[in-house]
Parts: sequence; C-alpha cells; structure tokens
Amino acid sequence: MKQVSLIVAAAVAVSLAGCSSSTTPPAQQPAKEGNGGQVQTPPAQKVKLTMGSWRTEDKEAYEKIIKEYQKKNPNVEIEFKPTKNTEYNTVLNTSLQTGSGPDIIQLRPYAAGIALADAGYLEPLDSVKGLSVMSKETLAAATGKDGKVYGVPTVFSSTQIFYNKKLFKKFNIEEPKTWDDLIKAAETLKQNKVAPFAFGSKEGWILSLTHGALGPVFYGGTDFVNKVTSGQTNFKDKAFLDSIQTMQGLTKYFPDNYVGLSMDDMRNLFVTEQAGMMVMGDWEFAVMKKMNPALEMDVFPVPAPAGGKTSVTTWVDGSFSVNKASKNKAEALKFIEFMTTKEFGALVANELMKPSTIPGVEATDPTVTKISKFANSISTPYLFVVHFNSGNPTSKSAFEGLLQGMYLNKQTPQQVTEELQKSVDSWFKPAGK
Repeated sequence: MKQVSLIVAAAVAVSLAGCSSSTTPPAQQPAKEGNGGQVQTPPAQKVKLTMGSWRTEDKEAYEKIIKEYQKKNPNVEIEFKPTKNTEYNTVLNTSLQTGSGPDIIQLRPYAAGIALADAGYLEPLDSVKGLSVMSKETLAAATGKDGKVYGVPTVFSSTQIFYNKKLFKKFNIEEPKTWDDLIKAAETLKQNKVAPFAFGSKEGWILSLTHGALGPVFYGGTDFVNKVTSGQTNFKDKAFLDSIQTMQGLTKYFPDNYVGLSMDDMRNLFVTEQAGMMVMGDWEFAVMKKMNPALEMDVFPVPAPAGGKTSVTTWVDGSFSVNKASKNKAEALKFIEFMTTKEFGALVANELMKPSTIPGVEATDPTVTKISKFANSISTPYLFVVHFNSGNPTSKSAFEGLLQGMYLNKQTPQQVTEELQKSVDSWFKPAGK
C-alpha cells in the first residue's frame, strides 16, 4: 500500500469531494392515471457529476461549456470543482485511496496522470467513440503502461513570448526575428526604465517552463530530444550547457528582486505594463485579457541564434478521465465522449482561448489562432514534462531546484547539468537499452 501511496502522491490530485451519486428519489409510488386514463410517467432521474481539476482559473469557462452540454442532456448536473493547484496532489492521495474523488478527473499530463491509471484508479476509455481522431502522440499523454487510453486530451499548451504592442511601438521596437533582435529589444526596454521580462524564480515550475521555451533554440530542439531519449547524448552535452548559461545571462533583463517574485507578481508586472515581455504558456492569454481588456498584447515564437531554428514548445496539458469508483460511470463516459467532438473543441478554443486537440478546430480570436499555427508548424516537445518527469523526486523538480540554486549563486551552470544528469541516471533507461 505504501508503494501505491508514493505513486499517487507524485501524481495528479483531485478534489476531495466524494464520487457523486444520483439524487435519491422519494419512495416509489405507483404510476398514476391522469386525464383519459393515460399513465403519467415519472420524470427522469437527475444525475449529478463532479469534475475535479487544478485549474481554478478555468471555472467560469467550464461552467459555460457544461451549460452547452446540458442543453441536450438536461437530466445531468455537472459541477466543475477545482482544487488549488499546489494542494491538488495531496488531496488525490486521500480521496482516491478511500474510494472517493470526483466522477470526472482532470489528469496531469504524461507520467503523473499515467501513474493513476497504473495504480488502478481510472476507467479505460478505449471504447469511447471519437478517440480515433487524435494521434497516438497526443493520446500518449494519458496512455497507461498496459497500452490502454485512460484520458481524453482536451488542449495543447505552448510556450512563446508575450509582448506589449504599445510599448514596442512607443520605443520603435520591431518584433524580434533572431536572438540578437530579442536582446536588442530587451536593452531598449531597460534603457527606458521598463523591465524587459516579467520573470520570477520563486516558483520552480516557472524556471523549467522558461527553460523549456528558450532552451530548444540553443540545444537543438527535437533533434536533441531524440538523441537524449535514445541515449546518444545526455544533459552534460555542451549544447544543453549553453542553454543553461543563456538562462543565467538573462538576469540583467529581469525585474529587481526577481528571486522573490511569484507567478502572480510576474502577471501583474506585465498586465500593468511595467514589463515589456513575458515568456509564458498560452493559458495566461485569457487570464491577462480578463484582468486588463485594454492591454495591447501579442505573441512571437522564441527566436534562434544564427544557425538555429525558431520554435515554440508544446505538450498536452491535461486529459479528462473517469474515476473507476464513480457511481455514475455511464453518464461520466457520455460526457467524456462529448469531449472528443468538434463542438467541444470549438468551445474549448473560444472559452479557454487555447489550441484544441480536436483536428480542424479553429478559434475566433486571432491571437489564439496564431498560437495554434505556431504549435502546428514549429513546435518541439517540452522535454521535462513529456520525457523527464519521473523519478523520486522527479528530474523535473530536481532541475527546478537546481535552477533556483543557480539564480541564488549557489550553483554554476555546469553544476546544474551534472546534478541533473545524476537525477536522470537514477531512473531513466534510454530507448533500446
């Protein structure tokens, strides 16, 4: 049991709410005859489902999506009940082990969500109609070790660089096409008393995400991913070291006291126009747009140094699964099937303002459309989410701690790569070896 607990504690966590059950009807009464002797059929039994998630900021959007579903399924009540993201993992360890938890569970991508499937907490979804529209690579985010699919991927996430169009215009900065252009833009903003990048190293995930976005143009993107996963190279490779040194070299373009800044602080700097750029995931677009509707922002892919390839970093950011202990499994599976349709894909693209996993779905917002096009044409995998998010502690969390140490002047870039490789060696076996 202890082993299962460790697996689950490292995995996605969900709301502590117990599996919902159908509303208990009053004691059965014989069907009554009405006018003309016709038998009056009792109304259909109302079913209540709960959806667990770590995305508290998506509550309003999912409530709109659920309302659209309920127009055709009025007998189902669905409550989107997210848990604070920092508490999500702990809550799961309690709820699932006690046979409770939401009916529909949003899985963290890849290793964390797959651990739940391997522990036996999820219902296999291979019979769900619509999964066939998604590629094997997309479904891999929620495919168990037994080869079965346990979650429906709903959105892709990508990292790129957000920028303030008004500030760029004010200081005659053009959208950067090369890494040198990016540094020139940062210098111009700094000279004009504007923080070039909204950045903070207080939260470790910000560091792996920032490196996941900027690093590929230095270490070689997908080519390096293929080499490191097959054992042809490792994280002490000079190209990977270059990417860490680049991260360190950007500190002069970070805000004052950046080591104490959180995601909320970063967002506020950008939304209040105190910072000109921010390396961030696409999910922040909708959040920032809501905070400041007048903010003139746009995005561009990460520009490469000479000889490199411009890129954005992508991954499947969460899938929805069915709790094996749900008392309303049939209704939960029906909603899961809805998640494979273009109707759902369009709702996600327009309400969450993120690229849908459903092929052929386009958003109405031009910025979201641009993000989707980048993701479909110049993307590379998020290395530490897709491939190196296992181990105890995970290599992703080890990497984040090492980068935090670097920004506190406790680690050199070379020490970061050496310690990271030790973490990877503790659990990773290259493909074919």
